[in-house]
Amino acid sequence: MHKNKLHLLGKLPKTKPNSKGMVKKTLVKEGWGEYGHPSGAPKFISLFSGAMGLDLGLESAGFECVGCLELDKRACQTIRRNRPNIPVLEDDIRNWNQGSALLKKFGLEGKDVALIVGGPPCPSFSTAGKRQAFNDPRGQVMFDFLKVVNEIRPPFFVMENVRGILSAAIDHVPLSERDDKVDFDGKGSVLALLNTKFAEMGYTVTAQLVNAANYGTPQKRERVVFIGSRDGLQIPMPVGAYSPSEGLFQRRWRTLGDALEGLVDPEPEFIPFSKNRAKFLSLLQEGENWRSLPPEMQEEALGGAYSSTGGRVGFFRRLSFSKPSPTVPTSPIQKSTCLCHPTELRSLSVKEYARVQQFPDNWIFEGSLVDRYRQIGNAVPVGLGYVIGTTIFNYLKNLEKNL
Repeated sequence: MHKNKLHLLGKLPKTKPNSKGMVKKTLVKEGWGEYGHPSGAPKFISLFSGAMGLDLGLESAGFECVGCLELDKRACQTIRRNRPNIPVLEDDIRNWNQGSALLKKFGLEGKDVALIVGGPPCPSFSTAGKRQAFNDPRGQVMFDFLKVVNEIRPPFFVMENVRGILSAAIDHVPLSERDDKVDFDGKGSVLALLNTKFAEMGYTVTAQLVNAANYGTPQKRERVVFIGSRDGLQIPMPVGAYSPSEGLFQRRWRTLGDALEGLVDPEPEFIPFSKNRAKFLSLLQEGENWRSLPPEMQEEALGGAYSSTGGRVGFFRRLSFSKPSPTVPTSPIQKSTCLCHPTELRSLSVKEYARVQQFPDNWIFEGSLVDRYRQIGNAVPVGLGYVIGTTIFNYLKNLEKNL
């Protein structure tokens, strides 16, 4: 097993070898069968859609989005503005975790859905937060997502989450409700519980920690990607085609300079830094952070964080055109996750933020500046979504040829 891949195996469907000795699964009826139609694209439902970063990547890979469910009002306005033909359900997934009701709402009764995708809200598992896991209702909507998957039972599902889910622990389940197959008291118990759930659903799931920069995104952003197959397929993410330096088989990471090349943004919209923060940032050059401040100013700049542990690389950080951007958060002006323009005394603009996440320049984000930054920061990079989509799409094409 590759050291960067964690395979979570659910129960495999019953299969029989064909005359060639291959295991043939009941996947395709005729043409694309349940994956769509030869004249059309395989269809997917998007849950926790946000501003559609993951969805745009899947569309680029050949899939068709046939319904979005999203709670955030501004994100729903963004979807309707840019994709007016896609049905949008503005509501909490906990009100729509019955698969049949969701299909009816989207007008999909009797139609084939190849894929359900979503990134359940992740603050409960984030290493930057309090890691409350399932004490926080936001952590529990993950199981509403899986409930929808289990009821609709598409051939595939994709679930995206933060790195912290790999080590998150469950600490609130009463003893009477615990499954004796899961160790609820240690790190990784959330993942163990998910593994149990996948087995109950009958889905074979591959979970992999990936860095978006390795897949052509101009941003170092680590996420865990779960790819589930109803029919027993083990679908890992491919090896990234990009690396820190160019090699025989890999290109160099795409940089912030690559991302912003050719961007027309004559009047950039951005949230300004406070006067105090700007004072320190004005002393820094491209690629520097608080450690490059005069020693006598460092403690003043960091305040209470000066004596804390950790790298604190995000404090008073100027970005570099020659490197990928760090993970773009929901705000570029926070003290510990500062994203200052490499050469100008300002945060990255909304358009620059969107370029880092690989949204099209004509994609319109609705709402206030704060709303727009939040939508972009919460998105899955479009390029990462494209790789996920092509990975699954290639399995579909190969199945058509071999089964």
